[in-house]
Amino acid sequence: MYVYDQNKEEQPEPVEADVTGTLPDWLQGTLVRVGPGIFSVGETSYNHWFDGMALMHSFTIKNGGVSHRSRYLRGDTYKANMEAKRIVVSEMGTMAFPDPRKNIFSKFITFLNHAVPDFTDNCVANIIKYGNDYYATSETNYIRKINPETLETLDKVDYLKYLPLSLVSSHPHYDKEGNAYNMGTSIGDKAKTKYVILKVPAGTNAADTTPVVKNMEAVCSIPSRTLLSPSYYHSFGMTDNYFIFIEQPFKIDILKMATAYVRGVNWASCLKFNPEENTLIHLIDRKSKKEVLTKYYTGAMVVYHHVNAFEDDGHVVFDVIAYEDNSLYDMFLIDELKQRVKNPGSSSHKPYSSPKCKRFVLPLTDKASEIGEDLVKLKYTTASAVKEKDGKLLCQPEVLCGGVELPRINYDYNGKKHRFVYLTGVEMSAVATKIIKLDVETKEVQEWTAENCWPSEAVFIARPNAVEEDDGVVLTSVINNEEGEQGFLLVLDAKTLKEIARAHVKAALHMDMHGHFIPQSS
Repeated sequence: MYVYDQNKEEQPEPVEADVTGTLPDWLQGTLVRVGPGIFSVGETSYNHWFDGMALMHSFTIKNGGVSHRSRYLRGDTYKANMEAKRIVVSEMGTMAFPDPRKNIFSKFITFLNHAVPDFTDNCVANIIKYGNDYYATSETNYIRKINPETLETLDKVDYLKYLPLSLVSSHPHYDKEGNAYNMGTSIGDKAKTKYVILKVPAGTNAADTTPVVKNMEAVCSIPSRTLLSPSYYHSFGMTDNYFIFIEQPFKIDILKMATAYVRGVNWASCLKFNPEENTLIHLIDRKSKKEVLTKYYTGAMVVYHHVNAFEDDGHVVFDVIAYEDNSLYDMFLIDELKQRVKNPGSSSHKPYSSPKCKRFVLPLTDKASEIGEDLVKLKYTTASAVKEKDGKLLCQPEVLCGGVELPRINYDYNGKKHRFVYLTGVEMSAVATKIIKLDVETKEVQEWTAENCWPSEAVFIARPNAVEEDDGVVLTSVINNEEGEQGFLLVLDAKTLKEIARAHVKAALHMDMHGHFIPQSS
């Protein structure tokens, strides 16, 4: 059985996997993924699974074969912890306190570092692309450039050198030209707190080795509704003409964060869900770089992942994975994960709010409309947007599917009307037990599952020159909890969700978060 808090061994050199089945000839490239791998250093341990030190791993698919390798992200956090032989850099759920044997001066320096915190560069959440470079990222102001072939750790990049952003999403969007768009939070800059959408240009000259991150620029900003408690967010939406930002009542208390160390608590305790507040939905025109005049809102919810967004006949439609509360974070506390393995059917577990895939629709005009009128005119959805007395539109979603997370689509359809979504099944707990294909038009669901197997995020790879949206394969890294069995890279037919091949890895795979597929040609 998988041991969540067990430190994982890295395997820097590539090892050939045993392939059963037949890989498509056209499938050539590398899937790079990242997730936590070290959970204790010396006598100190992390409290939360998200805090573990980043372990990257990759599956390189070439000429019908697969090789696997893994390597720890050797950032400043990793080096400092290893040198001290204890956790000395704080993470969101684990506050690092000084060694009690240290002198008073060392303790005072530690206090100063936490009063105005310099965040971790433990980039454990995702692998993203800016220009021709690849980066490991989390949600702080730091990202780390990596070599996607060898998984070596390269330059450290600080967003604060280019824009006043303390927190930045790990889920950027890309346009056809290769420009990247991301979103960050600016706290206290010129006595204001705001959400900033930024652009990192693609770069046009392949011979130019200057990192394109140095050319990042702010596209637009949205003021936070509260100065000292901005909304937490993990992703955002983008269409050809609009950005969609959900300002949810899941907030970061800045003053509490500044005093967390002296109070002896972690930074995660400074996150608070306010169920009595509404969720504001901001729609920003990409051309004018301003928010549209119509105001949209819905009830309290917590969203981590956007699925996709598109425009249709005077509406903006967007799909998200939504929770009723913020209980997901508690599901990944190390003690909670261990208890769920030890006593799977126990009633003492923390309550779990099963997520739902929800569709919202934003009418682009409310002219000549009456109070109480539903302005959604699309026939294929039950989502509504009703005009209130104050002129705001109350948006109620359509539930497309339940018990799902980590959505991926054919990215050629990003910002356009899509039909298929690939997700993990998490109905009973936060740990995935199946891969799901959702048809958002018919609501039909296809599933892949295997006994004692835990799949990761389902990554869609399109067949070259494909015409149909679901013509391709789905890749997922699978933890195999069967005694004596190996974990494997699973390759599914994206149309039928039937197995095409497995690449059994001669190493213990670790649970990860997100990743990026790099075609061989690039």
